Amino acid sequence: MTYLNKMYGRTAPSPNKKPEKNPNRVAGGIRGQGADTIAMLGEDGIERILPTQKYVQALEEQIRKQQAAINVLERKLNRVSSVQDQLATRISSS
Repeated sequence: MTYLNKMYGRTAPSPNKKPEKNPNRVAGGIRGQGADTIAMLGEDGIERILPTQKYVQALEEQIRKQQAAINVLERKLNRVSSVQDQLATRISSS
């Protein structure tokens, strides 16, 4: 493609581009709309307030993302501690 075509030409949007939704915003939006719970009346006459499936899924997505971040940080911590141990043994042996 020439420079002018890049600057002024139309390009088709890529169909594979899927926006990543922030699970914190998703859960907050559901909660802000008041759609995070459902009130159900049981056969015994007791009202039970249950979370909606969409809200629970948003919270589970938050948990998955946080667990992935924790796993990455734990791996980095293990690497740093092993390097520190190696350096300590080199210093003590010399």
